[in-house]
Amino acid sequence: MAKINFGGVDEQVVTRKEFSMTKARKALKGQTIAVVGYGVQGPAQALNMRDNGFKVIVGQRKSDRPGSSWQRALKDGWVPGKTLFSYEEAAEKGDIVQFLVSDAAQREIWPKIKPFLTKGKALYFSHGFGYEYKEQTGIIPPKDIDVIMVAPKGSGLNVRRNFLSGAGINSSFAVAQDATGKALERTLAIGIAIGSGFLFPTTFHNEVSSDLTGERGSLMGALCAMIEAQYETLRKHGHSPSEAFNESCEELTQSLIRLVDENGMDWMYQNCSATAQHGALKWRKIFKKAVKPVFEKLYRSVVNRTECKEVIRDCGKKNYKQWLERQLKAMRESECWAAGAVCRSLRPHEPEKAGAKTAAGVGGRKVN
Repeated sequence: MAKINFGGVDEQVVTRKEFSMTKARKALKGQTIAVVGYGVQGPAQALNMRDNGFKVIVGQRKSDRPGSSWQRALKDGWVPGKTLFSYEEAAEKGDIVQFLVSDAAQREIWPKIKPFLTKGKALYFSHGFGYEYKEQTGIIPPKDIDVIMVAPKGSGLNVRRNFLSGAGINSSFAVAQDATGKALERTLAIGIAIGSGFLFPTTFHNEVSSDLTGERGSLMGALCAMIEAQYETLRKHGHSPSEAFNESCEELTQSLIRLVDENGMDWMYQNCSATAQHGALKWRKIFKKAVKPVFEKLYRSVVNRTECKEVIRDCGKKNYKQWLERQLKAMRESECWAAGAVCRSLRPHEPEKAGAKTAAGVGGRKVN
């Protein structure tokens, strides 16, 4: 591992220099990696490992429904009976079983694969929910297998996109159970195999606590709410939908956050106008004071398992998908996000050529 200073605090991380692809292939030589679940993380990790030369098979429920995970696996080149199997068959054939079905589905699928987790195998997670909350989920692995985790810090879509661009995506890793004496080596090898930029150590408990807080907070819940609140405030005071959305979201996603990504928040501040700098520095403190108690409340809700219990209660209901679609439909059809759809449709998707029709001439949804 390499010692890296993060803002004044030293941490041990693993980069591709310390654990090369050659070393990863050697560590997993002769082992079959069974990716159980082809939904969010499954496709990206399976395809990345296959492209990197590892022996990978996929386990998924068979379905003839267009757009199903099984049909997606077929489209991606996985072959039934050779590299594409049922959950049970994949778990039986795999030396390392990547349990990548959704948190809600893990409770249902676990009894199907547990009998095939025999001595010396490894059970792999990309999120610690099922294992950390074992009292609620019933996922209690046998004592004679490795229990490991690599958790990419991004969606499956970006795990694949970053891999194809050569950038990779950062991941945390943990070993909860080392039955073979090679659990750490297996973990790091898979972390490199799926295309991680660098890997940093965590625990199953810490990964769940930080991940659930982040999703409900700055990454999704709080971010969405902040954009909507500012948009609605501007609209209330007479600003047009296009102006309100551009000032609340479009400029954030298309300009400012890219500057943060390139060189950090302070660099983004430094490269904005003096007026923007002055106001942002003032209101940063006000917003932080206002929202920090909410984040403390959120974190307590995560660690006392309130969030876990609610996820299991609600996501396991038969009508969950219908409920979810109603929620997303309401969001999608709200004026704020309808305005966003129009803004996206009007972005130029290629350099304008002389005499070509401009993006402004393209029709879009009407926003009142």
